[in-house]
Amino acid sequence: MEAGITRRLRRIFRQDGRTVIIPMEHGTSVGPIPGLEKIAQTVDNLSKGSPDALLVHAGIAKTVRTDKMGLILHLSGATKLAGDPNWKIQVSTVRDAIRLGADAVSVQINIGSQHEQEMLHSFSKIREECDDYGIPVLGMMYPRGPGTSSEHAYEPVLHAARLGYELGSDIVQTNYTGGVESFRRIVKSVKVPVVITGGPKARSEREVLKTVSDSIKAGAAGISIGRNVFQQQHPALMTRALVSIVHGNKTPSQALKVVGGSRERNPPGA
Repeated sequence: MEAGITRRLRRIFRQDGRTVIIPMEHGTSVGPIPGLEKIAQTVDNLSKGSPDALLVHAGIAKTVRTDKMGLILHLSGATKLAGDPNWKIQVSTVRDAIRLGADAVSVQINIGSQHEQEMLHSFSKIREECDDYGIPVLGMMYPRGPGTSSEHAYEPVLHAARLGYELGSDIVQTNYTGGVESFRRIVKSVKVPVVITGGPKARSEREVLKTVSDSIKAGAAGISIGRNVFQQQHPALMTRALVSIVHGNKTPSQALKVVGGSRERNPPGA
């Protein structure tokens, strides 16, 4: 692995080989949802929970402080109003990432979309440019679209994760299958770090913490969880709880004490 990629990955992963990433790129696809209206304030707040990296689009990267965490620039985008919201096109460049001081870029590919081939082609060009500059690539690999029956089933998630590895991702992000043994098989098929995405807003903190704990047991290298962090009443506490599991090997029950319980929550402002 090139020295530049290795050095930048060390700013995203701790010495234990794990990472807690907070993605906050949702404003492009669905607008300023609860938790993202005052994004700079939210980022300052959750940074107190010591996440390892923040994942955002270029405009946000220009206006928030990321002194205490790594920065991943998301290069893919599409709005929910598009004819095919699953068709993610390139909206920023590798040079943008370099200018903004990013430690990595992320690219989304929705496997099963009618425009899967275009996304694969775009990814290959981005990955080649990243190799030239020593920039790590996080591949967001999701089974999503008319060609997919389930976004969390073992076979489609396995295919998506393996595809990210085959294409040259330095980190593969994908859905959790819901089972430790099935996800362990996926992790074993991918020879780069695998992180799970958080998905929709969960019913309770306990549900999120249990999923994170199980994924770590399965061999995941970490998490990339957004709405279940920044839409919490106390994002810093939720971040700290996730960090305690990923880096401290705490149980869900132990981590739950950090956020003060397992009560149901609505997003701030909902």
